[in-house]
Amino acid sequence: MERLGLGPKICHKICPKLVYGRMTGWGQTGPKAAQAGHDLNYIGLSGALWYASAPGDVPIAPATLVGDIGGGAMYLTVGMLAGLLKARSTGAGCVVDAAIVDGSAHMMNLLMSLRANGGFQTARGQSLLDGPHWSRSYRCADAGYFTVQALEPKFYAQFIDLMGLKTDVDFADQFDQARWPDLTERLVHIFASKPRAHWSAVFAGSDACAGPVLDPDEAMTEAHMQARGVWSAPEGRLQAAAAPRFDGTRPTAPPPSPRRDQHRRGILDELDQLERAAR
Repeated sequence: MERLGLGPKICHKICPKLVYGRMTGWGQTGPKAAQAGHDLNYIGLSGALWYASAPGDVPIAPATLVGDIGGGAMYLTVGMLAGLLKARSTGAGCVVDAAIVDGSAHMMNLLMSLRANGGFQTARGQSLLDGPHWSRSYRCADAGYFTVQALEPKFYAQFIDLMGLKTDVDFADQFDQARWPDLTERLVHIFASKPRAHWSAVFAGSDACAGPVLDPDEAMTEAHMQARGVWSAPEGRLQAAAAPRFDGTRPTAPPPSPRRDQHRRGILDELDQLERAAR
């Protein structure tokens, strides 16, 4: 932006209350600030990638781009909103430095707070969220997948009951870490004995915190997702509705996708008007 003559210093001379957002991988300062990178590199360096696989497997980046979208775009949005509130009350703008490494690291703070109390370990597969038999995904007989995360005892009790294991003493102590690997292996075989639809029917309507892994097309036709109108396919392109939602409003269908350069002239005219007004 500086090369284009549109860096924040120049822009703030024109409009002091401007909130200027900058989203990058490495941030505006530091040894890597001018280096190239991608989502996987950023979350690898920040620590966010460490737990992203089963124990012993190579970490794999979530395809939802937890770095770019979560640590980057969402933190940029929050920063811009905070900057706008400040500008509205003080008349002074600011520059928002939204670095993906910063945001993805900040998203780890819940795990770090658990680690401080002994509830999370650096070693993978030994913590409440990435190790137990009741907190993982299982492969079903039809190659579908099923999620289980029955963290609280009351939910675990329902899970064990619906699995037909209520009287099995091996599953009695939910938090016996030494038994997690063996119990996981048992559940691997149990889930693999029936198709995903079977398990979906078993856990339907329960509070066992267990459910199917759906692909986006399947999610579009799922009852809950349909009831909320989450997915639609305007112009034949699968697209999720805007989030979050606000009371008194309903999600609207997205408009047709603009053509390349369709709004260029209007945007340039608006910028020209803003510059003239600032003078």
